[in-house]
Order: sequence, then C-alpha cells, then structure tokens
Amino acid sequence: MGNGLICMPKRDLRGGVGSRSKRTSNSRSQRKTVSEEELLHRQALAMAIQQHQLSQRFNGSMSRRIGSTSSRRRDLPDSITNGRQVPASLENLETKKIVLVHGEGFGAWCWYKTISLLEEAGLHPVALDLTGSGIDHTDTNSITTLADYTKPLINYLQDLPEDDKVILVGHSCGGASISYALEHFSKKITKAVFLSATMVQDGQRPFDVFSGELESADVFLQKSQFLVYNNGRDKSPTGLVLDKQQIKCLYFNQSPSKDISLAAVSMRPIPLAPIMEKLSLTPENYGSVRRYFVQTLDDHMLSADIQEKLVRENPPHGVYKIKGSDHCLFFSKPQSLNKILLEIAQLS
Repeated sequence: MGNGLICMPKRDLRGGVGSRSKRTSNSRSQRKTVSEEELLHRQALAMAIQQHQLSQRFNGSMSRRIGSTSSRRRDLPDSITNGRQVPASLENLETKKIVLVHGEGFGAWCWYKTISLLEEAGLHPVALDLTGSGIDHTDTNSITTLADYTKPLINYLQDLPEDDKVILVGHSCGGASISYALEHFSKKITKAVFLSATMVQDGQRPFDVFSGELESADVFLQKSQFLVYNNGRDKSPTGLVLDKQQIKCLYFNQSPSKDISLAAVSMRPIPLAPIMEKLSLTPENYGSVRRYFVQTLDDHMLSADIQEKLVRENPPHGVYKIKGSDHCLFFSKPQSLNKILLEIAQLS
C-alpha cells in the first residue's frame, strides 16, 4: 500500500572486542525504551478513555464548525494563530456548527486537538463515531453498505431542527461519507471541507481514489495479507486490518509520538464494503453545496499528486495546502488546520 514504504528497525551488525559489554548496554537501553513505550501507551490509553467519556457525555459526538472559502490556493506555514483571539466576524456566521467526520479506522477521538481549538474560537464542533468506529461497538465485518457506515451522520442531520445548518468536515475515506450526506441532505449543509479526503465523482468508489497508490482492486483483493474474510475465504472480504508499523509509515510520518500511541490503542479495523461502493451524486444535490479541499503536502497515504488529481477532476470552490503535514493533519498540523477552518467559516 501507499508508496511502497517499508519501515524496518535499525540493527547494529558490528561485533568484535567489547561486543558483550555493548550487548549488555544495548539490552539495558532496549529495556528502558520498552519501559518508556509502555508508559507512553498507558498515557495514550488514558487520553483515549478520556475522549471516549467525552463522546459518551455528548451522545457520541463533539461539536465543531466551519464556513466557506475563496478559490485561491494557500500554502500555510508551520506556525499559525491558535484561534484564541476571536475575530468579530465570527460572531455573525451562517452557522457555528461544524461536524467532524473521521476517516477509515479512526473515531471521534482523533479530533481532540481540533475540537479544543474550535471551541476556544467560539464555534460549536461535533465529532461523530461512524458505525463500527470509536466507541460504537458494531462489528465492522457486519457493515455492508456506505449507508450503514454513515448512519450516525445521517441520524444527526435528520435530527437537526428545520432551520439549522452545519458545515461538514471529512478526513480521508470520511470524504465518501460527507459526499453521501451532501447528496441526501444538501439543504442542511452550508459547506463541505475535504481533508486529504476521497472527494469522489458520480459513479466512483472511494477505493478508486487510492488505486493510483495501490494496485488494481482485483489484484489488491487477491494479494493483500491484511484482508479479513469473516464470511469465509470463498466470499468477498469484509474488512481490512493494517500492521501498526505500516500505519505509522503511511498515516503518521510527521505526527507526535503521543498521538501515534493514541491511535495505536484506538484505531479499529476498516469495513471494506463502504469503500468499494460506487456513489450516486447529482448536480442538484451534491453539486449545490460549496466544497473545499485541504491538501497535505507530506502525505504518504494519499500523495500530493493524487490529491492534485482529485482537485483537477472534481474542482472544489477552494483549495488550501499545508506544508509539512502527513495524512493526519489534525495531529501533525492542528494549528494550521484550525487557521483554515476559521478562515473558511468567515467566507460567504
């Protein structure tokens, strides 16, 4: 998967005089490293539990918000304002509700930095667990359609008061979920923001977005060692589980170690059926909502070239670029992401 990256641990192949003492020293160092890693994982687990408790408190969701943007492209530097100084223009917005939709394997917990920054700015973010994700205990192997997978988002939109509107933000394969929502609830959505996401066209599958990075669908399904066949090897695969080291290479090549550990204890298997399903999108519904795409320029999961292709083939209203961000910009560049969302929120 990805760009064929393989992460291998470094080895010291030297020997000779003093090698025993070196091995003893190395073993102590390894024990220390293991101890530090265990502590890190415990801290990350505590963080995950805290975020899950927050999710339960808010009915499995947390609040957020966005707006609209111009068609100009922007390259953002590393350090950006943290959103604590609330511009007067944020007080008179079309909506302050921003719904954050995670990507494959993630959950509402991945947005904890973004939620905090948006709330400090006076917006109302809501992060949802899609079916079989986060603290939703549905067996991922039982999810057979994109509608099933996206149901928590659909339920949220259905329950909105008649005059309420929201901004949708989707990450990675969450782009398919917000595209599905745009087609069915366009009247309740003011804008949609795709974060290095599957911004598919009519008749396209989310998997097709990654086909340039992977092999063809048929070859991938035949060869992949990460597939789960819950219904038997003679049936279609039902899920996808990635090796932790591979996930680190593909998703978190610029993310802090604590966030990587948080992901290690929180990520769930990926239901395969939703990303293999073709979407039906119309100009009257999907096409009536303003879309914005945020490109991550140091992304090993969805390369800059593939992201550029998405933008070129399905042009959004505006494009932003973040330098030095891996696939998970909410971890690697949260301040830059917050800056973009606040700017989009002020556009009409």
